[in-house]
Amino acid sequence: MTNQGTGKLLRGTAAAPPADRPAPLLRIESVVKRFGGVTAVDRLSLDVAAGEFFALLGPSGCGKTTLLRMLAGFETPDEGRILLDGRDVADVLPHRRPVNMMFQSYALFPHLSVRDNIAFGLKRAGLEAAEIAARVKEMVALVGLEGLERRKPDQLSGGQRQRVALARALARRPRILLLDEPLAALDKKLRERTQAELLALQRRLGTTFIIVTHDQDEAMTMADRIGVMDHGGLVQVASPRELYEAPNCRWIAGFFGDVNLFEGEVSTQANGRLTLASREAGAIVAVDHGGSPRPAGLSVAVRPEKIRLTAPGAAPIAAAENRLSGEIHEVDYRGGASIYRVGLPGGFVLRAALVNASRLAADQFAPGEAVIASFAASDCVVLER
Repeated sequence: MTNQGTGKLLRGTAAAPPADRPAPLLRIESVVKRFGGVTAVDRLSLDVAAGEFFALLGPSGCGKTTLLRMLAGFETPDEGRILLDGRDVADVLPHRRPVNMMFQSYALFPHLSVRDNIAFGLKRAGLEAAEIAARVKEMVALVGLEGLERRKPDQLSGGQRQRVALARALARRPRILLLDEPLAALDKKLRERTQAELLALQRRLGTTFIIVTHDQDEAMTMADRIGVMDHGGLVQVASPRELYEAPNCRWIAGFFGDVNLFEGEVSTQANGRLTLASREAGAIVAVDHGGSPRPAGLSVAVRPEKIRLTAPGAAPIAAAENRLSGEIHEVDYRGGASIYRVGLPGGFVLRAALVNASRLAADQFAPGEAVIASFAASDCVVLER
């Protein structure tokens, strides 16, 4: 099932890692999960490699947390298989599969110390006391909680509680660690620092991490690959750069970051280039990497940072086939960059992002000024509607 405007969901065959990656540690084959009349996960297939940091991203209600809970064993698929090292674990109880999950709420026991919270799962697994003590000591050092072992959760900061939850999840040395919005409760600066620490920890351990998040920046910062979900299926699975620079549909282009979408009819199409006749923006020249003949109606996507602004009398920017005349409507100052909203004669409002390279310099352009918005044909992404 898709909603209007999304791309075709990936069905049937598993969305595989690139060819140079090892055989998948985790294979999800045509998994379906229903709750009454609602299909939360719809024939989803995916491969995740050993040692990979994989992110599941998508809008609320797209099925990403339901999928994570099936991997953890808290939900059972209605159809399909979940293979771990080639073994179907769909019906294996949570504590009997080599998978652990770190919850968004952290779910720490308030009456237990840091040490005892970390040791809890190890005791349930029946490990000897000496091994538990050694493992707890290892985990405390791994996440930097030395000296805090006797404290209770209410005596810790939010970041420290997050580390306790992480240490507890890693203590049993799972093959796969599942993280459900693990940084959502942290403030911006702490979240960014913890992202870097989490990534460094994953690289050090070599454990496969699968994170569910609604934060695009978080997914792009940490993940080797991202699976973007909508309506229970995968719309695209790719590296962060590929998702941003080469989206496979209009929905992905609009979902990731900011984008200018020109719509129109193809007027010329030859030698890997096409010209789109847009009612609002005029003629747009684009390099088409699709390879096959395109239908008449298309969209062309251009990221704001690909656009350069110059005064009407300035020399044209080299290798910028597209030059659109407009007027600055608004300037949104964001510290490192400013977002310029440029009104075109046909009514289209173009967004251009310019780096603020000089300290305390006045904005390059002010509202009401005439400008030329330039961008290269190679900076355009051609998308079917």
